[in-house]
Amino acid sequence: MRRVLIVGSTGSIGTQALDVIERSGDLEVVGLAALSSWEQLLEQATRFGVEPIALADPDAAARAAEHSGRTVLSGPEGLVELITEGACDLVLNALVGSAGLGPTVAALGEGIDLALANKESLVVGGELVTALAEATGAQLIPVDSEHSALAQLIAGERPGTVDRLVLTASGGPFRGRTDLDDVTREEALAHPTWDMGGKITIDSATLMNKGLELIEAHHLFGVPYERIDVVVHPQSIVHAFVQLNDGASLAHLGYPDMQVPISYALHHPDRADVPVPRLDLVELGALTFEAPDSETFACLRLAREAAAAGGTAPCVLNAANEVAVHAFLRGELSFPGIARVIESTLAELPARPVRGFSDLYAADNEAREIARGVAA
Repeated sequence: MRRVLIVGSTGSIGTQALDVIERSGDLEVVGLAALSSWEQLLEQATRFGVEPIALADPDAAARAAEHSGRTVLSGPEGLVELITEGACDLVLNALVGSAGLGPTVAALGEGIDLALANKESLVVGGELVTALAEATGAQLIPVDSEHSALAQLIAGERPGTVDRLVLTASGGPFRGRTDLDDVTREEALAHPTWDMGGKITIDSATLMNKGLELIEAHHLFGVPYERIDVVVHPQSIVHAFVQLNDGASLAHLGYPDMQVPISYALHHPDRADVPVPRLDLVELGALTFEAPDSETFACLRLAREAAAAGGTAPCVLNAANEVAVHAFLRGELSFPGIARVIESTLAELPARPVRGFSDLYAADNEAREIARGVAA
């Protein structure tokens, strides 16, 4: 029985992971944590008979403790304590945003295998995070559908045989459009393929999500940025493909359903039955691909530039993006304004070397302050 602790259990990935675990006879939930959704967290804890829980928001933790009479670990340090003091074999980090870095470091630092859905952990602290995993021997298992696909595609390949990685993007709700000045919040949240949380959905609409995944792929697989491509694939059937040194290309296909990569990560290296429709290529009829429009969707270009700059630049990129996206969702910033905030913040904070996690936390705080000023 594999004992699983889920950080971010109330979000889209976390709730689907619990469904996967409930169907499995090989997985057991031993800890749950969330940012602030205390009522839903208590319901999950009762449903799975889990005692140790944590909430990053101290106010939410206090309300959960008062309502339930149980001990609730509180604050970001509570999430870390849940991991370091718990008895688990695998941590699923399903938080959204840079808040996921602490739990990632805690799990890997304890030598606990990590199923990672929090791409920002690698965007912000890629070199340090992968070095920590290597030092402790903990496995880093990707949950993002694209990176899960890549991991499966290259698992049997020898070093030196993979020439290029290709990430696919749906193109979001504005594929083909060039005038985005009047985009509304509701339009941006209407993703054509995936059902995700607000922040990730907006990242998909700006193509920043693909930029973040580009950086994540670089750190997960050690492939230089110039050998990682992004192509727009509206059907979202091909999740990724790799090009090999002999001219062959391998692709990972399936209907868009996050239960598949979640199940793969939780059961790794085994596979379990997942109740999803099997792919029918005849019914699909055709799969199409096109180059991304990096001029209209500047976030993808900015992500590549930050990746190339290295150091603190990806951390600044991520922090500015989080500030800008939340400002857009609150109606305080236009859709094109997201990219403008990020570009201005990157220009004001040139890349600096990263010697430790403290450098990243400092860069994150500074970038957020600048981004808020730009977005105001």
